[in-house]
Amino acid sequence: MKAVVIGAGAGGGVAAKELAVAGFQVVLLERGLWYSAADCRKDDLHNQRTTVLGNAFGPEDEGNPRVLVAIDGKERLIAPSEGAYNNNAACVGGGTLSYGAMAWRFMAQDFRMRSTYGAPDGSTLEDWPISYDDLEPYYEKAEREIGVSGDVSTDPFKAPRKNPLPMPPLPPTREEDILEAGAKRLKLHPFRIPMLRNSVPYNGRGPCMRCRWCVGFACEVDAKNGSQNTVIPTALATGNCTLRTGAMVSKIVTDDKGRATGVEYFDSNGRRKTEPADLVVVSCCAVESARLLLNSTGKLYPSGLGNRYDWVGRNLQGHTYTGAFGYFEQETYDDVGPGAGIAICDYNHGNAGLRGGAMLANEFIRLPIHFMTMLPPDTPKWGKAHKDTMRKMYRHTIAVQGPTQEMPVFTARVQLDPKVRDKWGIPVARMSGERHAHTLEISAVMAGKAEAWLKESGAVKTWKKLAGRGLSGGQHQAGTCRMGADPKTSVVDRNCRVHDVDNVFVVDSSVHVTNGGFNPVLTILANAYRVSDYMVKSWRKA
Repeated sequence: MKAVVIGAGAGGGVAAKELAVAGFQVVLLERGLWYSAADCRKDDLHNQRTTVLGNAFGPEDEGNPRVLVAIDGKERLIAPSEGAYNNNAACVGGGTLSYGAMAWRFMAQDFRMRSTYGAPDGSTLEDWPISYDDLEPYYEKAEREIGVSGDVSTDPFKAPRKNPLPMPPLPPTREEDILEAGAKRLKLHPFRIPMLRNSVPYNGRGPCMRCRWCVGFACEVDAKNGSQNTVIPTALATGNCTLRTGAMVSKIVTDDKGRATGVEYFDSNGRRKTEPADLVVVSCCAVESARLLLNSTGKLYPSGLGNRYDWVGRNLQGHTYTGAFGYFEQETYDDVGPGAGIAICDYNHGNAGLRGGAMLANEFIRLPIHFMTMLPPDTPKWGKAHKDTMRKMYRHTIAVQGPTQEMPVFTARVQLDPKVRDKWGIPVARMSGERHAHTLEISAVMAGKAEAWLKESGAVKTWKKLAGRGLSGGQHQAGTCRMGADPKTSVVDRNCRVHDVDNVFVVDSSVHVTNGGFNPVLTILANAYRVSDYMVKSWRKA
């Protein structure tokens, strides 16, 4: 059995490893390159998070546009280095090479949002076709195999789990100690954030050295755990997996019976090639997976794979990050990484009048260019007064924020642009829509909760961070290939197989029905393990 896996990020890496170990002949296609820690430029202006000088890990600006349609209907070309592009790293490891590495399990209620709260008008809020219990053993497998540190024992709101995390948390920073005391005075329940980061030697690699270069950079000592240093090396070691970088897939090819027969792609030299396959696994991120399915037209699929009812690309979501900042008279910042370390889940659910809420946590190590966006709104914008404010506040400010539970919207979507093509001649993604009003309502409440936490922790001045109506779908993008039982209202079934195509699966966050109030990567990993388990068992029965 031959499988082609498209995308070497979190989901694709797991699928490649599980299939290769099971005896599949796997070809793993990745549009980007395989970077090492040595390739990580320690430049504040050149990293995956700020993109002032372009993306450190791809895609490059030249030849990789998208089209953004604003709320007022105006459209423009956007490059990967622009925030509105909603970019994830294009490389082996994908976002797991440069992410902050928070490793959250979704809560049981996150899979039953419509049953719990009902859907607000204008939203396509639905329950998942699977439950937390279906994912729990795969959450544990991901935590063990990829490697997670932390301590959630003091979180009374966590979903049931059988075992503790495999590694202890890193020691607390000064900032964490300050916030922990404030949270306890408010009768909240602070705990140490689960991280896909080694706190002790694990799986043959050393621990985090507590530097400031966490988010947006590769880890210099390889202590941050992603698909590039865990599952993909295991897949390659089986001898059953071939990795091809610089491979841009343009289309999934289907026959007259509706089955996928392989993929078309451009190799690193720009040559068009075809790779035959008995099984195709898609893991390109929510925007690019939708784009690929839409571009994969055929005799039986004139509008693209899984798109008979116009659901591919719908329900684009990300996370609306809101919160607050607090200025303290004492120094709060000790320049010890990774920065983020303490969180509360008291407000994820159970907020009167709200459908869900958000996890709240302190922020990662901030580069000076990040800190510019954290200053109070009355800060002078330039000159000596601006610099003086930066110097005064840099070591005295704490940020608390979290990812809001977003309400999915049918009109927030990815389409193919009819005019614009990328450097390979492939129609590009056209993104349009806006956040649901209830998402903004939740976000505003969570900003108030964050502000209260900072005040109780000793902040003498606080100010909120609020979001606008514009399209969501950033680094935590989800929803465009929704999982569900009914092909009229979803793209893949509960096993993430594309409706009407029995040998094409999707294993990234595009299948998420909702995005929870957490960073979604551990759920991507767990679901990829679950779907891979299904694919292997189905193959053995065939």
